[in-house]
Amino acid sequence: MDKSANSTRGHVADDLTFADLRAALAAGWQDYRKQPLFGLFFAAIYVVTGLFIYAAVMGRGEIIWWIAALAGFPLIAPFTAVGLYEVSRRREAGLPMRWGAVLGALKGRGDEQLLLMGGILFVAFSFWVIIAHGIFAIFMAEAGAGGESIAALATPVGIAMLTVGSIVGAIIALFFYAITVISLPMLVDRDVDFITAIITSVSALRANRKVLLSWAIIISAALFLSMLPAFVGLLVTLPVLGHATWHLYRRIVPATGVGATD
Repeated sequence: MDKSANSTRGHVADDLTFADLRAALAAGWQDYRKQPLFGLFFAAIYVVTGLFIYAAVMGRGEIIWWIAALAGFPLIAPFTAVGLYEVSRRREAGLPMRWGAVLGALKGRGDEQLLLMGGILFVAFSFWVIIAHGIFAIFMAEAGAGGESIAALATPVGIAMLTVGSIVGAIIALFFYAITVISLPMLVDRDVDFITAIITSVSALRANRKVLLSWAIIISAALFLSMLPAFVGLLVTLPVLGHATWHLYRRIVPATGVGATD
């Protein structure tokens, strides 16, 4: 298979501005308005998954596991948005919107590179949940059964646990943001291997650190706030952010004709 690593690696725009963020969000909103069914479909998958995790964890009374899952849940949002990247790509290229083609984007270009990235994200989410529970065990071991209650989080030990957990979680989230923010839309758009896509993603973050870190904060805050009312807000927030990420990708890695096919 002819990979386009040489034409992609290291060739990213380094002049992204906050005006680009606003333009990407506006374009993302337009994509969602023009093709709402796709956005609602993929967001609904994310919402149902979140509600399933909630029911499974809270049904067993394990509040701390739920807090860990809630904090790490945004880690899998980028893979959920893969179908949204394809919708934006097809709108941009003037291609017909067919469910088969959009859903087919989830498996990549037939070389399993995108599926490998999905596996990495799943492992990342599982790893975070285990780490978070380990932090809980270290800090709350002396609290006994009371440590499983929400009230325990307001104690000095609970606050220290949340602080450490937040720092560790932020480091993990930043790492996976760095390797996915550009790589996932690139794997939808181009015939590249996932290593090349990851390298390009990290290079893009380094070249546009201020803007892309701001984008990470916007994504995190928007997803977190949207999850509070029973995940319902994600039905709008996730599609708009997904489409907007595609448009940011396009500003960083301009179209070259690769992948602009039905």
